[in-house]
Amino acid sequence: GGNLWRHNVNDTRNSYYGQQYPSTIKSVFNQQPLENKIFKTLNLESDDAWDATLFTDIQLDGEINVNYFVQKEGSWFGFVRNNGPTGPSTDQSQWELRSVNGVGVNDALDTTDPANIIVSFDASVLIGGIISAGDFMYYAPGPNYDSPEFVGVLTEVNVDLPNSVNQLTINSTNVATGGFPAAPQPTFIPVTDGFWFFIKNPIAESHGVLGHYCVFELELNTSAPSELFAVESEVMKSFP
Repeated sequence: GGNLWRHNVNDTRNSYYGQQYPSTIKSVFNQQPLENKIFKTLNLESDDAWDATLFTDIQLDGEINVNYFVQKEGSWFGFVRNNGPTGPSTDQSQWELRSVNGVGVNDALDTTDPANIIVSFDASVLIGGIISAGDFMYYAPGPNYDSPEFVGVLTEVNVDLPNSVNQLTINSTNVATGGFPAAPQPTFIPVTDGFWFFIKNPIAESHGVLGHYCVFELELNTSAPSELFAVESEVMKSFP
């Protein structure tokens, strides 16, 4: 004979035969499926914040960790983070995303100190205000500029055009990259004619996920009652 198991004898949710399981929900935002859209946020009409993972037909995935949600006016609000590969792990799928920003072709380079690589640009190159310390830096050697390489993490932007100073300082040691593998040896970086660009830290910056539709999965680990009424997203049309 077997052993009988009595259900519904206490208030513990998601417990089956003594094993605790998470609550999971999967659905899709698919309004106007012929148009490219950027899915920027999630808003949960819910008692609790949930872990969220998002997938589209163009961009592999994004996420919102449960701890990134902020309660606003009774709902849980969070920005979608791109969790694609970064640093030296960045692959071809990342180069066309909005989180990639170009700087320009350098005209001088000082690699004496790998922790303080100084990349100099002509005064006509506008470094701009989007770039900031903590960004991941890459270069693509000429003449085709089609083979990008990871260099390191940006530590300083030094722009003083009246005195002909237009520089970026990069730390190429793996200490600066948060344990990533060491960047290429500075001697392999071209002294001139390298196209430089950067990718923002995906935790600090939110560019959303791009696609015709967006599939989202929510997960909640709790044994207490929790109600989820609606899931909403802030969406904008993409104009390439």
